[in-house]
Amino acid sequence: MSLKTYAIITDVHGNSSSLKEAIKIINKRSDVDQIICLGDYFALGPDPMGCYQLLESLSNCIFLRGNHERYLIENLWTHERPNLEGMSPDDPICKEIVQNEKWTAEMIGEKGRNFCNKTRIAERQIIEDTLVEFTHAWYQRDEIPPTMDEAIAWKNHILKANNKIKHFIFVHGHTHLPRKEEKENLKILCQGATGLPFDEDPRGSIAFLKIGRKFNWEIVRYEYDRKKSIDMLEDIKPPFYKNLQNTIRYATIRNDI
Repeated sequence: MSLKTYAIITDVHGNSSSLKEAIKIINKRSDVDQIICLGDYFALGPDPMGCYQLLESLSNCIFLRGNHERYLIENLWTHERPNLEGMSPDDPICKEIVQNEKWTAEMIGEKGRNFCNKTRIAERQIIEDTLVEFTHAWYQRDEIPPTMDEAIAWKNHILKANNKIKHFIFVHGHTHLPRKEEKENLKILCQGATGLPFDEDPRGSIAFLKIGRKFNWEIVRYEYDRKKSIDMLEDIKPPFYKNLQNTIRYATIRNDI
């Protein structure tokens, strides 16, 4: 195959309203060869089970593991002093998020937990002379994406085994912030987040990556029913819901409640 187009979903975080709209946009296109989901599907949102059902309906889709899938697999809330992403276990915000993980696990049940267990750490594909690597953050860790220096070292390591590759693309999620960095024949890309953006643009985000004979990176920002997501959080009142409502409203981390 000399040309391949990927549709990329990332960091849905239980926001089924946004995910539904993302899937509609993808389904309208005739050029998508494969869907890649970069992780963080269920936690920190109003509708974990709705997202599970939507994701299960996707065909020709590869599901990668985010740090929040790991928290669910590890039963983070059962740890003696659970912490996450460098936060102190005594931090009230950390405690609330940990309780949200527990609530999420209860919502998705055994089927959802099995889904998490089947996710992959990374996906690597080669099209023509281009290698593309998809992960949630970095294949060596799931909470910090690579620096450019790390990515260059990764590229050079691969070149030792396969010197026919001329172009390298690394696609990650996790940060909820758009990223496009280039150096020589290496690109690092992130579209932001499908369900919970942090870039002060509250619209959802998906991306389309075309590689092979040519390269094209297209980020699509779209409106969805944010009020529905906010109202669902109000009705259900899961742990951390006030903060999540404001994060959806303002598209920035809100720990001020």
